[in-house]
Amino acid sequence: MTAMVTPFDANGQVDFAKTTKLIEYLLSNGSEGLVIGGTTGESPTLTTDEKIALFRHTVKMVNNRVPVIAGSGSNSTHASIALTKEAEKAGVDGVMLVAPYYNKPNQEGLYRHFASIAGETTLPVMLYNIPGRSAVKISAETIIQLSQIENIVSVKEASGDLDLAADVIEHTADGFSVYSGEDSITLPLLSLGAKGVVSVVSHIAGNDMSEMVDAYQSGDVIRAASIHRKLLPVMKGMFAQPSPVPVKTALNMKGVDAGGVRLPLSAMSDTEGEALRNLIKS
Repeated sequence: MTAMVTPFDANGQVDFAKTTKLIEYLLSNGSEGLVIGGTTGESPTLTTDEKIALFRHTVKMVNNRVPVIAGSGSNSTHASIALTKEAEKAGVDGVMLVAPYYNKPNQEGLYRHFASIAGETTLPVMLYNIPGRSAVKISAETIIQLSQIENIVSVKEASGDLDLAADVIEHTADGFSVYSGEDSITLPLLSLGAKGVVSVVSHIAGNDMSEMVDAYQSGDVIRAASIHRKLLPVMKGMFAQPSPVPVKTALNMKGVDAGGVRLPLSAMSDTEGEALRNLIKS
């Protein structure tokens, strides 16, 4: 799946015409699902109304071709419940709930936060474990406990902790899935039993990422490893600057107009842009 960027126009407003073109581009280049309104979609700078409009537009344009998962989590349980309900009304196929950032809750607080939101929707829920941005890590024990709630069915794992991922995969039911939340650890996580990846690099190398996952899952481990090594410089390049600055820049270079980024993010320098251009060409 692709963690989709949010295209902006020249005035920094959400550009729905560009969004439509981006959706078609991604679906034609390996994406088997779209995660919208997440970190890569610059969710911290999107208003609630913008998020709801993005959810509705994406659902309409995708038209049931692939699952659409809406980022409806925040550091406010009440606000997350409200946005999750709006996402459900918009017709998304599931929601992704990030670990509450800035508040730094303990594990009991994390459990109650996610359980409260899940209890207010019939949609499948994907947890999002990303301590590098949230300042708190959802422990394996908490994820395992949450997996016992019927509609909490998945976790996007971006902690970089392979032991945690292995523990979760081992001690959750077969219906609970783990997705890599970092492109560069997708293959290691697949080897532990993860299902796939919520990818940023798939904006640029979607078919290659899809081929890598397919190769591993079909038993061609050597080919999967070869593709991983080939893609690793691109994976690093997409995070050489704060995401999604590099990936939006790369899309624009490839002729897929995603516009700029909103402050406090800023554009790459000419030198940084040239290095990225050379990486994409290679």
